[in-house]
Amino acid sequence: MSTAEMEELREKYEVVIGLEVHAQLKTKSKIFACDSTEFGGEQNTHVSPVTLGMPGVLPVLNKECVNMGILTGLALNCTIPQYCKFDRKQYFYPDLPKGYQISQYDQPICVNGHIDIEGKRIGITRAHLEEDAGKLVHMGASGIAGSSYSLVDLNRAGTPLLEIVSEPDMRSSDEARAYMEELRTTLRYIGVCDGNLEEGSMRCDANISVRPKGQKEFGTRAEIKNVNSFRALQRAIEYEIDRQIDIVEAGEKVIQETRLWDDNQGITKSMRGKEDAHDYRYFPDPDLMPLEISREWVNEIASKMPELPPQRRQRYISYGLTSYDANVLVEQQDIALFYDKIVALGADAKIANNFLMKEIAAYLKEEKVTIEETKLTADSFAELINLITSGSISNNIGKQIVITLLKEGGSAKAIVEKQGLSVISDENSLKEIISKVIEANPSQVQAYRNGKDKLFGFFVGQIMKETKGRANPQLLNKLLKEALEG
Repeated sequence: MSTAEMEELREKYEVVIGLEVHAQLKTKSKIFACDSTEFGGEQNTHVSPVTLGMPGVLPVLNKECVNMGILTGLALNCTIPQYCKFDRKQYFYPDLPKGYQISQYDQPICVNGHIDIEGKRIGITRAHLEEDAGKLVHMGASGIAGSSYSLVDLNRAGTPLLEIVSEPDMRSSDEARAYMEELRTTLRYIGVCDGNLEEGSMRCDANISVRPKGQKEFGTRAEIKNVNSFRALQRAIEYEIDRQIDIVEAGEKVIQETRLWDDNQGITKSMRGKEDAHDYRYFPDPDLMPLEISREWVNEIASKMPELPPQRRQRYISYGLTSYDANVLVEQQDIALFYDKIVALGADAKIANNFLMKEIAAYLKEEKVTIEETKLTADSFAELINLITSGSISNNIGKQIVITLLKEGGSAKAIVEKQGLSVISDENSLKEIISKVIEANPSQVQAYRNGKDKLFGFFVGQIMKETKGRANPQLLNKLLKEALEG
């Protein structure tokens, strides 16, 4: 089927998407044990009798996990119930030695929240605390299907997760990506998750179904497990939409199942039949008492809430930034925090943003470093911006100096003085240079005077070349126009 035919067919259907995002909480120890949660340790070194499920051991709840759960719920506009409890989720877990997962079922820590993206509200059904499983490493022949045996690494087992479950409110892969990006940005700003998809500290399961437009009942959904990048999320959703439409158009029924995304082949593959809640045989964990969350506790956490992305965007827009620039800036938390320091020092907000989004961003990308890893400081950058706004140096000179500051550090003012880069604002000096350029280009002068106004830029370029970019732009334009039209 051609792309055009598929697009025409899609017009008959509405896609319904809900996301289950697992965010690894940034605690130093696990949710029910004292083992380290540090990423990348030697296999099976971040374990203890609790993680190993040894007989007689008891879980002890990490209070910081609860604090982070409450903070996240408040940031996502959720209600924090007075009571929550932990349950055992029965399942065959080869990478959880005790054979069940401690999670939350009917009384989670957060309920009934939402995120607003691009003017649309996406509901959040719940967010609940649970422990992560370990990791299976398939060995032997290449590929999972051909592996002859598997090894288990339990370092990740017991790592605290907050599973955030959305309502099925998204209607396109673009909306799903925007929701997940906004969720990651929020979690990063409140400091509960680093959002590193590559390391698995944030993972997404996508529930997708299609239905004829106008139909109220949902179609049968398929779940795509553990999608680990925004691009993969969009590609998986797009593939699954087409796959399900093809099935329905053929008069067949979509099977409720769990599927895996194969990024290399660009397809989803059946993994297993999708379980329902009763298949897990949930029951309250007898080793963990129900948790009472007082309103004083919630208020104490709320008092520590940092500025959230929506409020930060509005603040940046009030500085004169466009909505697009404000959004790009907010998405890069380290850059946004650096930007706030510059503005607090009195630097022009719009000029600072232009440098951050262009020259500085290009340098960071090329050198593969973060802004904290450069020699640029907030003081030196603010000093540079103030030199530009005061007219002491041109914007072009500023672009040269900022690269020096990124590489070597130092004082912007000292660099200007040492290299003689201050703006030439002396009329007589500029008039001499203008006369020299005009005398060297008689044919261009005549063409300009005959009506080719665009040549004005040519003369500006020649003079800037002569002055190495130091000519005062406003004064140069005034004197050059007088010389050419005199």
